[in-house]
Amino acid sequence: MTSRGSASSAAVSTMDTTISNTFSKKRNHHHTTTTTTQEEGHDSEVWSTFNHSFKQVQSVLDRNRVLIQQVNDNHQSKVPENMAKNVALIQELNGNVSKVVSLYSDLSSNFSTAFQYQRNKNSDGERYSGED
Repeated sequence: MTSRGSASSAAVSTMDTTISNTFSKKRNHHHTTTTTTQEEGHDSEVWSTFNHSFKQVQSVLDRNRVLIQQVNDNHQSKVPENMAKNVALIQELNGNVSKVVSLYSDLSSNFSTAFQYQRNKNSDGERYSGED
C-alpha cells in the first residue's frame, strides 16, 4: 500500500479511536455504571453504521487510486485509443468523488445524531440523579 493509502487508513483509525473514546467515557459518578441492553444495542448499531460507512469510503477511494493510475498511464502512452478511454475513466472518477462527498455527509450526520443521543442520555441521567 502506498504512503497515501496508509495515511488514509491511519486517519480512519484515528477517527475511529476518537469516536470510540467519545462513546466509551465513563458515566458521571452519580449514575449507575451498568449499561442497559438497549444502550449496548444502540452503541453497537452506531459502530456498525460507522464501520460500514468508512469501509464504503475506503473502497471508493481505493477505486479512485486505480482510476487515476489508469488515466495517467493512458495519457503517458499518447495512444489515441487510450486517450479516448480517459473520458469514461474521468467521468467515473467524478461520480466517485460525488459518492465520497455523500458518504462523508452521511457520516457527519450519523456522528452528530449519535453524539446528540449520547449527550441527551447523559443529561437525562443528570436530571434524574437527584442533584441540580
